[in-house]
Amino acid sequence: MKVVVVGAGIVGAACAFHAVAAGLDVTVLDRGPVGAGTTSRGEGNILLSDKEPGPELELARLSRELWDEVAAELGPESVEFETKGGLVVASTPEALTALHAFAARQAESGVRTEPVERPGDLEPHIAPGLPGGVHYPQDAQVQPVLAAAGLLRAAMRRGARTHTGEAVAAVTGTGGRVTGVRTADGSVLAADAVVNAAGTWGGEVGRRLGTPVEILPRRGFVLVTEPLPPMIRRKVYSADYVANVASSDAGLETSCVVEGTRAGTILIGASRERVGFDTAMNPAVVTALAAQACRLFPFLRGVHLIRAYRGFRPYCPDHLPVVGPDPRVPGVVHACGHEGAGIGLAPATGALVTAQLLGKPWRGADPAAHTGLLPDRFLTTGGAPK
Repeated sequence: MKVVVVGAGIVGAACAFHAVAAGLDVTVLDRGPVGAGTTSRGEGNILLSDKEPGPELELARLSRELWDEVAAELGPESVEFETKGGLVVASTPEALTALHAFAARQAESGVRTEPVERPGDLEPHIAPGLPGGVHYPQDAQVQPVLAAAGLLRAAMRRGARTHTGEAVAAVTGTGGRVTGVRTADGSVLAADAVVNAAGTWGGEVGRRLGTPVEILPRRGFVLVTEPLPPMIRRKVYSADYVANVASSDAGLETSCVVEGTRAGTILIGASRERVGFDTAMNPAVVTALAAQACRLFPFLRGVHLIRAYRGFRPYCPDHLPVVGPDPRVPGVVHACGHEGAGIGLAPATGALVTAQLLGKPWRGADPAAHTGLLPDRFLTTGGAPK
């Protein structure tokens, strides 16, 4: 089977990695460099801690298992894979009660959770007086561009091909079925299946393939400090981050997320706002994120910021990625709309897409666990979720 994967970010790379390992003939196309889109603008989070029980959490649990395998093959150091764990903290007793209830639901779904009475025992530099939190030992981090490049290199060693600077312009078909894709220069690549892994541009690629899905950009900022000695051991964030991730509000939302990197810098997020593809710097966002981080870790008041970067998460209105074959055009398979979770969900997305291409179950996983991710939820509303 010949497969064209549109998108050389982390999700497209994972799709290529798994598809070629299963013996498929794979070509990856992207209009830009490897990992240059949303992948290059993220923190590299591999999280279970922020996901409600349901199909996305099931995908995240499968993906967490696969990240260990991927890191073992690529080399943990080469992709800066760290099983550091996550700490979610509450600022009020009421927020702590809600956090404990949320963690209990996650635990029932198989997530390891550990209540924390004194956050300072795990993070000595955290603000004193916090009422408590929850430790998630399965949370991890990876350097996303290194990971995308590593997955693609591994796929290419097995025979995959990668072409950058080639945007997909159209799809050809016989009897409604995909037979290939036409690139911007007019050439046609034969394909039995096309995987839409175009991230924030997944909606546009879907329209070009005759399978529209409502994927929208949701802008986010990340602040980067000067390099420091190790000060923060885990990914640490406030409990309201989970609510912001699940929110559909178009306006600006910020919630504190802080973590260190191998290079010694500290990453500070996270913001969300729906402003289209507006790339403008917003000083108010930088100010809000810095203030929240300083309240969580007071030592940051004396630390310099060296830069702030921003990018666009591929947002779907029902907050679920779109993963699976599209019945409107046989041969089109979607793997996009992961919002801010694409790094963490990429390996399982790639494995699931490969299983769908082959018509086989993946590792005996219950197919019903993934039905909520299928694109047929868009069919009755012209591209928006039912």
